[in-house]
Amino acid sequence: MDLNIAKSILGVEFSFHADFVYQIVKELGLKKSVKILDIGTGFGNMAIILALQGYKVITGEPEGHNWSNWEESAKKLSLEEQITFKFFRAEKLPFEDGTFDAVFCLTSLHHIDNKNQAMREFLRVTSEQGLIVIFELNDEGVRVLRERMPSHPKAINPEDYSKNLPLSLNFKEGKFVDGYIFRKL
Repeated sequence: MDLNIAKSILGVEFSFHADFVYQIVKELGLKKSVKILDIGTGFGNMAIILALQGYKVITGEPEGHNWSNWEESAKKLSLEEQITFKFFRAEKLPFEDGTFDAVFCLTSLHHIDNKNQAMREFLRVTSEQGLIVIFELNDEGVRVLRERMPSHPKAINPEDYSKNLPLSLNFKEGKFVDGYIFRKL
């Protein structure tokens, strides 16, 4: 399915940063056979963007914290077969070391209590040549969201939580979210 069709079906919650995130995923050039973990399901936007590009995704939230119906959005696009949901906490992922070729986190890191521990877990479950791709709201994105949700947390920089980890960083600046593409060293 075309991204523009998905945007018209899912509306503003999905469209807010879909073009930027979709393009970065495309530029990564990942093989369709890679194992992908999406941390912080939320509305399902990251999992859906990955599924739109032909990837199978495991996504999850802590039990009792899934605050939106991601599955309804996936069904509207007939993508539910490509997305598997599991309950988990980012700070203690229930997966073996090196399980995933890519770990994605779309505007969720700022909601995680122990960001340093979460980053260590992202690294642990990523394969030797794997990627950790984090999208976080920038100041403009926070400003726009605060028009609807005045108490939304301020922007964070994922690099602040990766300083002592064996990772290289490729930064991509966006209009509302920025992309942080970490590679294991």
